[in-house]
Amino acid sequence: MLLSNACVYGMRAAVYLASVSNDSYTSITQISDDLDISRHFLTKVLQELTKAGLLESMKGPKGGVRLAYSGDEIHLLEIVAAIDGMDILTECALGLPGCGSEKPCPIHDKWADTRDEIRKMLSESSLKDLVDRGKEGDLRITADGNFNWA
Repeated sequence: MLLSNACVYGMRAAVYLASVSNDSYTSITQISDDLDISRHFLTKVLQELTKAGLLESMKGPKGGVRLAYSGDEIHLLEIVAAIDGMDILTECALGLPGCGSEKPCPIHDKWADTRDEIRKMLSESSLKDLVDRGKEGDLRITADGNFNWA
């Protein structure tokens, strides 16, 4: 897998939060239950997104997390950068230091093109876009497909 599990879960949770689209906080337990993700692991992932300023959190009985901005202002690239960093979009696919146009690896050119397409897709995909596509196409963000779009 290109992205870490943490990053994938962070994207799913962010899309989920964009789908509830209100100013209230959603409990991490609720997100965890609805997306079938370990609450303990999800908490760590959401802390990273909060630290990056993409989410806001509040403690207490009415606490939880919410998007810091509207879903059309947050793009997948920001989530990837917050959790996995940008190395995936800059480093050699074979992990060779100094790989570049001067001293390329055997897949440098193909990976560079693919990497640019991935960066473009991530930077152009807002959470709102994904929620809209999910609702229109009855697409899934859970393994069992039992998520009901708000």
